Amino acid sequence: MDIWTRRLQLLSAAAAAVFLLLLLHAPPPVSCADLDALIYKGCANQSFPGGALPPTVAALSSALSGQAGSTKFYKTSSPSTAGSSTSVFGLFQCRGDLSGSDCASCVSHATSSWRDVCGASVAARVQLAGCLALYEVSGFPQVSGVQMLFKTCGTGSGGAGDFEMRRDTAFAALEGGVATSTGGFVATSYQAVYAMAQCEGDLSTGDCGQCVTQAVQHVEVECGGAPSGQVYLDKCYISYSYYPHGVPHGGGTGGQQTSKTVAIVLGGAVGVGFLVICLLFARSLTKKKDDY
Repeated sequence: MDIWTRRLQLLSAAAAAVFLLLLLHAPPPVSCADLDALIYKGCANQSFPGGALPPTVAALSSALSGQAGSTKFYKTSSPSTAGSSTSVFGLFQCRGDLSGSDCASCVSHATSSWRDVCGASVAARVQLAGCLALYEVSGFPQVSGVQMLFKTCGTGSGGAGDFEMRRDTAFAALEGGVATSTGGFVATSYQAVYAMAQCEGDLSTGDCGQCVTQAVQHVEVECGGAPSGQVYLDKCYISYSYYPHGVPHGGGTGGQQTSKTVAIVLGGAVGVGFLVICLLFARSLTKKKDDY
C-alpha cells in the first residue's frame, strides 16, 4: 500500500468520524406517535344502561373521524335512532399547527380510545398531545368555559434569574396574538421560551382572548418558576417550555421541520466532507506528479 492510498483512507475515516459526531449531536425528531400521547382524560360517573356504549357513539366517532382530514375543528350530534334512543353530541379540536393527515390520525386515535379510557360513561373527554375529542349524552351538565380541568408543571426551575420575565413576555405575545390568530391557535417564542395557546374553533376572538388570559393566570400561579407547564381549561389551553440552549427550529412542537433541518445539515456535512476529500486527493496527485 503506497503512501497516497494510506492518506486517502485516513481522510475517509476522518470524514466518517465527523459525520457520526454530527449525527450524535443532532436533535432527535419528534415522532408522530408523540401526538397520540394521552395528556388527560375526563369521564362521567354515570354509565349507559347495560354497561355498553350505544350505537350512536360509534356513529359519532365515524362522523368526527371523517372530517378530521379537512378541518381542525368540528362538532356534530348523532341523533337517536330506531336502534338507540340516546342522542349524543361530540367534537374534536386539533392543534393548529398539525397537518391534515396528522389531525386525522390523532382524532382517530382519540375517538377509538373513548371506550378504553372511560368504559361506558355517558360522557368522555380525551385530550392527546395533538388533539381533543369528546362526546356527551344529550342534556349532560355543562361547566364554565374557563374552568380548569387539568394542569401539569415541570420539575425544577427555569434556571436564569429573569426566566419568569421571559416567560411572561411570551405569554403577553400569546394574549396579543389571539386577535389575529387562525382557528384560535397562537405560538410564539422569546429568549429560549416557547409558548402556545389553542382555543376551541368556534369561540369568538373576545371569548378566546378571555380564556387564554385565564389560562395564563392559572399557569403563573400553579407552575410558578417551573421550566414547563400546561393548563387546560374547558374551552382552551396553553403550554410553555424553556429550552436552555435555544428553542428548537419549528418551536419544538413537531418533528417534521426539525428532521428536515437535521437532514439538510447532515447532508451538507457529508457533501462538504466528500468535496474536501476530492480536493485533497487531487492535491496529493499533483504533488506526486511534481515529485517525479
